[in-house]
Amino acid sequence: MLLGGVLLARAAGYAYPFLAYHLGSSRLHLPAGVIGAVLATFGGGWLLGQVLCGWAADRLGRRVTLVGAMTAGAISTAVLAVVESIPALFAAAAVAGACYDAPRPVVSACIADLIHDEAERAAVSGWRHFAVNVGAALGAAGGLLAGVVGTQGLFEINAAACAVIAILTSRYVDVGPPPPPEGAVQRGHYRRALKDARLWLLCLASLMALICVVGLYSALPMLMSARGLSATDYGWTQAVNALVVLLITPAATRWLSHRAAAGPLWGAFAAGSLILGTGMAAAALAEDMLGFAAGVAMAVPGEVVVMVAASDLLNRITPTSVRGLYAGIWGTTLAGAVVLTPLMTGWSFTHGGPTLVAMMTLCSGLTGAALCLPLRTFIRRVPYTAPIIISPSTDELA
Repeated sequence: MLLGGVLLARAAGYAYPFLAYHLGSSRLHLPAGVIGAVLATFGGGWLLGQVLCGWAADRLGRRVTLVGAMTAGAISTAVLAVVESIPALFAAAAVAGACYDAPRPVVSACIADLIHDEAERAAVSGWRHFAVNVGAALGAAGGLLAGVVGTQGLFEINAAACAVIAILTSRYVDVGPPPPPEGAVQRGHYRRALKDARLWLLCLASLMALICVVGLYSALPMLMSARGLSATDYGWTQAVNALVVLLITPAATRWLSHRAAAGPLWGAFAAGSLILGTGMAAAALAEDMLGFAAGVAMAVPGEVVVMVAASDLLNRITPTSVRGLYAGIWGTTLAGAVVLTPLMTGWSFTHGGPTLVAMMTLCSGLTGAALCLPLRTFIRRVPYTAPIIISPSTDELA
C-alpha cells in the first residue's frame, strides 16, 4: 500500500514540473520575476517539509503524519490551481511544496520499522525507487493531458491523488511504533542528530550525487536546446531514462540486497556516484539526440545504485527513535539538488559552455564518491545507533 502511494504521488505529481507553465498562463500571466519567486518558495517549502514531516513521523506517528501531509497537499494544490492573488499563490506554493515529497521520509521510516533484515530493506528500497520511476514515466503523460485539461486540470488531478493517498492511508495503513514519550532521552536524540557526522557526510555525498540525478531533468533540456534539439527529442531521452530504470532495477535490487547482507553499501554508493558523474558528463558533451540518450543510459544505473545504497546507509546509522527525523534530514538533499543544479548548470554554461558543465558534473560525482571514504571510517568506528558528535559537548544526554 505504501509503495502504491509512492507511485501514485509521483505519477500525478504535476504541481512542480508544470507550476511555471501555470503561472505564466494567459489567465495569470505573471512576470518572470514573480514566477521565479513562487518557484523558489515551492522549493523552500519542499526542503523544509522534509524535516517537518520526518520530525512529525517520530512525534505524532507515521500514519497521522502521512494523512495530514497528504490532506494539506490536496487542499493547497487545489487552491494553487484556482487562486489568482499573488500573496495567496505564495502561501499555497509554500504549503504544496512542503507536502509534495512528504511520503519520502515517512515511507523510509516505515520500511525501517517493518523490515529488520538489511538485505530485505535494500530490496524494498530498490522497489520503492522502481515505483518512483514508474510513476515518473506515467507522469510524463502530463504534457499530453495539459493540452486537454489545461494546467489547472493537472493541478486538480494532483490534488485528487493526494486525497486518495490520505484516505487509503487512514483506512488501511497502520505501521510504525507509537509516538515516543516526551523526555530528556528524546530531546537528546534530536540535538545529537544535528551533530551526527555520519548523517551529514551521507547528506553531503548524496547532495553531490543527486546534483547529477537532477541534471537529467534540469541541465539536460538546457544543453539539448543549445544544440538545437526540440522538446520532443528531450522527451525521447526521458523515455530512455524510464526504460533503463525498468530494465535494470530488478537485477540491481537483487545484487544490492545480497551486498547489504554482507555490510554497509558505501562502496556501491561510491561506484554509483562515479557512474552518475561520468554518464552525465558524457551527456553534456553530446551533440545529437543519440549522444544525449547514450549519456542518460550510462548514468541511470548509477542513479538506481545511489538511491538504494543511500537508504541502506541511512538505515544503519539511524537511532530507532528518530527514524523519521533522519529520513527527513536526508530528504532535504534532493530538494537542495533541485535548487543548486540549475544554478550550477546556468553558471557553468555561461562561463564555459558544455565543456565546463561536463567538468562540474563529473566533479560532483567524484566528490560524492570521495566522501564515502570518511563515511566508511565513521560507520566502522561508531556503533549502529550511537551518533558520533562532531564537536565535544557538555550537555549530552543518554
